[in-house]
Amino acid sequence: MRLNELELRLKEALARPAPASSDFDLNKDFTPPPGRKLRPAAVLIPLIEGMDGVEVVLTKRSSRLKHHPGQIAFPGGKVDPTDATPEAAAHREAWEEIGLPIGAARVIGALPTHETVTSFTMTSFVGAVETPFVPKPEVGEVAEVFSVPFEHVINPARFRVERRRWQGRWRHYYTIPFGPYYIWGATARILRSMSELMQNAR
Repeated sequence: MRLNELELRLKEALARPAPASSDFDLNKDFTPPPGRKLRPAAVLIPLIEGMDGVEVVLTKRSSRLKHHPGQIAFPGGKVDPTDATPEAAAHREAWEEIGLPIGAARVIGALPTHETVTSFTMTSFVGAVETPFVPKPEVGEVAEVFSVPFEHVINPARFRVERRRWQGRWRHYYTIPFGPYYIWGATARILRSMSELMQNAR
């Protein structure tokens, strides 16, 4: 499927009402600390034309970072006071982290918000990138920029639920590995939301 064909399906899927997600969806026994303040964040989910169809652009964070070192993530980050909107923040972060020119991604729609364990409320914008660009990983923050087939990350059969110890208890989470890349946590949960919306739109 080509990008322009997929865009029509995505518009329909993203327009459907859907619940917000969180890092705690699979951990119902977790109680968030009282009085916590959620900070706004935004990410861009860039879609590009690959050799065999549409692909999703992702990043691998630097192993030297203090927070989430080496993890797979979408280009994005917290919304700064200078950002006019969360969408503007997503475009700015994509420019800074992977060298995607601002305006190169045509936003198709947004996924339901996602709450992270680090107290961010994340808005994910799905964008079609029709103009080829050469990724430029941000020095010191992004170790690698790569892409995975869109059909891989919306296939429900590709997702697994795994667990690990976190703060003295077992934490369950989604994963959707691809080759050498271990995609898990918030990134996998957001992709799971997109998968669910796409399945319901068929």
